[in-house]
Amino acid sequence: MTKHTNDTGLTLVLGGTGKTGRRVAERLEALGVPVRIGSRTADRPFDWTDEGTWAPALRDAAAVYLVYYPDLAAPGAPAAIAAFTAAAEAAGVCRVVLLSGRGEEEARACEEIVRASGLAWTIVRASWFAQNFSEDYLLDPVRGGEVVLPAGDVPEPFVDAGDIADVAAAALTQDGHAGRVYELTGPRALTFAEAVAEIAGAAGRDVRYVRVRPEEYAGALEGHGVPAEVAGLLTYLFTTVLDGRNSGVGDGVRRALGRDARDFADYARETAATGVWNA
Repeated sequence: MTKHTNDTGLTLVLGGTGKTGRRVAERLEALGVPVRIGSRTADRPFDWTDEGTWAPALRDAAAVYLVYYPDLAAPGAPAAIAAFTAAAEAAGVCRVVLLSGRGEEEARACEEIVRASGLAWTIVRASWFAQNFSEDYLLDPVRGGEVVLPAGDVPEPFVDAGDIADVAAAALTQDGHAGRVYELTGPRALTFAEAVAEIAGAAGRDVRYVRVRPEEYAGALEGHGVPAEVAGLLTYLFTTVLDGRNSGVGDGVRRALGRDARDFADYARETAATGVWNA
């Protein structure tokens, strides 16, 4: 039986209301692990832009699920990660699980900072989240019947956020994961057009994929009030990072959990059954 080493220590879950953080918190609570949600709206707020909120959020924490907003590839991320890991060590944190981006060279600097800290670390490098189509900026386009993106024919092995949460919860509570880097993907790669087609089939609706030039996409985002830096980051992820470097399937889910990763078709079928994609 796998030994649980964080049965009594409190775990701070950053991004605790987001796609992965919410799921990590649910899994830890189901194991009886005390959880503190790290978000700007929490009872004890955590804000990446206000270091004064960090120490109160870290107080009495034994472990941290470390998610940086908006992305480890964003400017200023390495400095923030360095300051936060130092604060975590000073607060007595023992273990950290870092959510990183697969194929993001800029994120590697943040990974190295975590590796060089005095914390027992695990890094989970995740591919594109399947749940971006149902819990994020792609939900409304799917509902509207047209997904417009600057992604071409490069396939991506979309990962289920539930798999990320399962791996993170295991790394936060069990022995054997410290010092490991897990590449988390789904079991097969699909282009964005193929992913949208699977969603359309599962939902029984006509949803089409439209490819546009990166500059058109960035302009449309800014036209809808998306801050320029966020629009720039999304464009970077869809173009520079989505260049084929991440098309291969990773074995992180199997290495960490001893089971296969969840398939995109399962995600699409189960999500469609909730009615979230109904027009």
